[in-house]
Amino acid sequence: MRIVCLAGGIGGARFLRGLRAAAPDAELTVVVNTGDDITMYGLRICPDLDTVMYTLGGGIDEVRGWGRQDETFHAREELQAYDVPTAWFGLGDRDLATHLVRRQMMDAGYPLSQVTEALCARWQPGARLLPMTDDRVETHVRVRTATGERVVHFQEWWVRHRAALPATAIVAVGAQDATPAPGVLEAVAAADLVLLPPSNPVVSIGTVLQVPGIADALAAKPVVGLSPIVGGAPVRGMADACLTAIGVETSAEAVGRHYGARSDGGLLDGWLVDTADAGVAVPGVEVRAVPLLMRDAETTTQMARDALRLAADLSGG
Repeated sequence: MRIVCLAGGIGGARFLRGLRAAAPDAELTVVVNTGDDITMYGLRICPDLDTVMYTLGGGIDEVRGWGRQDETFHAREELQAYDVPTAWFGLGDRDLATHLVRRQMMDAGYPLSQVTEALCARWQPGARLLPMTDDRVETHVRVRTATGERVVHFQEWWVRHRAALPATAIVAVGAQDATPAPGVLEAVAAADLVLLPPSNPVVSIGTVLQVPGIADALAAKPVVGLSPIVGGAPVRGMADACLTAIGVETSAEAVGRHYGARSDGGLLDGWLVDTADAGVAVPGVEVRAVPLLMRDAETTTQMARDALRLAADLSGG
């Protein structure tokens, strides 16, 4: 079985680990959001790619959900001592090595997809990780402050301000002019099914879908999504702030309707919601309620099994 997932963030990465356990013999390709990427200190930082790579490769900090295990932050402390304005970004010492390798390879002319492949050679994530594009795409957010509106990079809004500044627009700058990274469309074309993990529907999966060609490619494939919203609140993170910025209610039903039914020009054939949201209806989509809280490895693996079962039932398998 060939499976393609669109993913980003901690929830997506942890689900992928469960999926790998649920379908160990599957050929898994993950198309990862790069809209969160940012250049700092001359380094190209790719938070979602690294989170997925570290999580599947066994190097993630399980408590934070991001960055390396056994991490230290001496470099950041020194930057703070120098009063560097961007020292709010938590760049760890072990993590720094990944960014240095990426910067060196990109300076030598390698595209992000080849750099990612080289980094994964160390981590052996058990899946093929592809950036959504090799082109530069950055998510920016228009926010309201006490002195008026201004535009900031997504990372400043998300990490520095914890999404507390009200957002009036979220834009993936450069997405409409980007092309899918090598292998992305080919992987989708060869896939037996596509899964949308419980990643942020706006700035993770939503950004991937803005790269021309990717959403169109999904139209020919069965797609099952898992809600990142349980009982009217995000499982983790501040997805509610992102949904509010684009005028979508923070509920499992509203996110399912936001993705839409494939039969009506949307994405979904099936939609998994938590048992707390049983009774949710999305027109044209098969909705099933199962436990969606990733409490441990077993419950996460069962979530993945439930997604695969729904996909099989929809295809008559």
